[in-house]
Amino acid sequence: MMGNPLDNVPEGEPVVLVVGDTWVWQRSDLATDYPVATYNLNYSLQREGDVGAPTAIAAAKVGNVYKVTVAAATTAALAAGVWRWTATMVRIADAARVAISAGTFNVRANPAAAGDVRSHAAKVLAAIESLIEGKAASDVASYSIAGRSLTKLSFAELLDARAFYRREVKRERDAANAAAGRPTGRTYAVRF
Repeated sequence: MMGNPLDNVPEGEPVVLVVGDTWVWQRSDLATDYPVATYNLNYSLQREGDVGAPTAIAAAKVGNVYKVTVAAATTAALAAGVWRWTATMVRIADAARVAISAGTFNVRANPAAAGDVRSHAAKVLAAIESLIEGKAASDVASYSIAGRSLTKLSFAELLDARAFYRREVKRERDAANAAAGRPTGRTYAVRF
C-alpha cells in the first residue's frame, strides 16, 4: 500500500502521475555534488508527439533537499500520455547548465473529469477490435469514387495492429499496477 506522498514525499521521479493531482517528489541525493546554496534544479517536460514549448518546473530547496511540487491546478491543464522529462542543474553564479538525468512519466487522465479517460492505446485498441468485428460484413479491400481511392487495412494487418496495441495497453496497466504496489503478472514465485 502506498503512503501519503503529500506528507511523506517520495524520493526520485515518479513513473505514473495523474492529471489534476498535486505532483510531489524530492531529490536528496543531489546536494553533495550540487549544493543547494549554489545550484537550482529544473525540469523540462514535453508530451511525446507535442511540438510546442516544453513545460518548465523549478524545484524548491528545503534544507539540503530539492523538492518538486506541481500544483493540481497546473497539472489539470496537462494532457494524459507519455511525457519525457529532463532534470538539469543550473549553477547560480554563471547560469551554467548540465543535464543530470532524463526519463518518462506515464501521465494518466483525470478520473474525475468528464469524457473518455482511456489512454490513446486503449482507444485505438477498441477501434481496431471494432473494425475486426465488422470486417466480415464489409470485405471490400479498396474502392474508388470520383477519382478518389481508399484502401482498407487487410485482416492480417488489423490482427498485427491489435497485437501491438494489446501489448501497449498491458504495458500501461502493468506500470500503473507496479506504481500502486499491485502485482503485474511478471512476478515469479520460487520455492526452495
